[in-house]
Amino acid sequence: MQNEILLPLIGYLALVFALSFYAYRRRQKGEFLTEYFLGNRSMGGFVLAMTLTATYISASSFIGGPGAAYKYGLGWVLLAMIQLPTVWLSLGVLGKKFAILARRYNAVTLNDMLLARYQSPLLVWLASISLLVAFIGAMTVQFIGGARLLETAAGIPYDTGLLVFGISIALYTSFGGFRASVLNDALQGLVMLLGTFILLFSVIHAAGGLSAAVVKLQQIEPALVSPSGVDHVLTPQFMSSFWVLVCFGVIGLPHTAVRCISYRDSKAVHRGIIIGTLVIGVLMLGMHLAGALGRAILPDLTIPDRVIPTLMITVLPPFVAGIFLAAPLAAIMSTINAQLLQSSATIVKDLYLSLRPAQARNERLLTRMSSTVTLVLGLLLLLAAWRPPEMIIWLNLLAFGGLEAVFLWPLVLGLYWERANAAGALSSMIGGGVCYALLATFDVHIGGFHPIVPALALSLAAFLAGNCFSPAARRVARPGL
Repeated sequence: MQNEILLPLIGYLALVFALSFYAYRRRQKGEFLTEYFLGNRSMGGFVLAMTLTATYISASSFIGGPGAAYKYGLGWVLLAMIQLPTVWLSLGVLGKKFAILARRYNAVTLNDMLLARYQSPLLVWLASISLLVAFIGAMTVQFIGGARLLETAAGIPYDTGLLVFGISIALYTSFGGFRASVLNDALQGLVMLLGTFILLFSVIHAAGGLSAAVVKLQQIEPALVSPSGVDHVLTPQFMSSFWVLVCFGVIGLPHTAVRCISYRDSKAVHRGIIIGTLVIGVLMLGMHLAGALGRAILPDLTIPDRVIPTLMITVLPPFVAGIFLAAPLAAIMSTINAQLLQSSATIVKDLYLSLRPAQARNERLLTRMSSTVTLVLGLLLLLAAWRPPEMIIWLNLLAFGGLEAVFLWPLVLGLYWERANAAGALSSMIGGGVCYALLATFDVHIGGFHPIVPALALSLAAFLAGNCFSPAARRVARPGL
């Protein structure tokens, strides 16, 4: 183990726990469910931008994405910038209307919104099960990414790093709740920005300048500097699929959508869109460019996911590497705590209280149950991450696609189509989810497109068909989600 790298990291984790303790003390003063899962809807613009950015940017952005850029070249950097409008799309499409209706319905979770709009307990159970299954895969990816970082950069064995990293996140999330999550997201967003600047400039300097790095890439493999990438992987179909999967489809991700019901006012939304878009742009460009140029410094890595942690210990002094190590860990931790809280809210609020509604007033029970569920989920994910795959980006994109195929159209059409009904939403969820699962499982690419494209097309068609042919279609639906 490298003590000079570990010391800044230990200091960072101590700060994270201090913020979580502050959040724990604050949540004693509010109504439990709203405070624990939404922080009393009190986020300002800066915190909103940082929590959306930090929730969206994950191990895939700091580990998997740069690993893909290392393997496929500069074309992947251009592809990654497709994600630039994600904050604008999330807050622009959902944003104000979503928050207004959430306050009207006193909604704490995404499924509360779906139940209020569609009046279907069956839909809520289907949505809850889909969310939990997809989040297990998504959170497992984050745990793997964190353990690999500690293994490569700090010399901590994978199993030990996984235990330290996983237990830390499970503890601070379970006791601090949503307020701890967003406060740490704000801190982690700043850490990610600082770390990205430090690493990118250090990589360019170590490569002898940007021009020298590009020349070196061309000497290694001419396709590394071509728009289509190595093996011509970046086809028009792949790029359009990627845009649907990691940009447009993000509107349907539950853990980002729930951020849209927890901000303070309209001013927070406007500031959040501007700040969040700028932060996303810097992080995506900086990290993926560092991964691509890193091949000029480290041409022989056998596992692409190790490019960022290996670059850290190669181009940075040990103490500075320890400071930077906090950046990708921050990205991973912020995504896990958002998904852990959403999973806990689904189990406690959407499933348990739907069966035992009389317990909604038992705050003592809910407090213990919510913290315990969050902690146990985090510990179970340690077991799921014990034997990792070689490249985590594909597992992460698989989970992303599953959530989008199930939630996107019921959310968007529920907001903006007055006649949308439960039959249409159920048809959409089942059709999109089953289609995506089958195509992804058997690796079928219709017309060269990623499974998310035909899955969302079928999901939309199923929504329209179910909506038109159901008895409810002859009634006038209530407006808004």
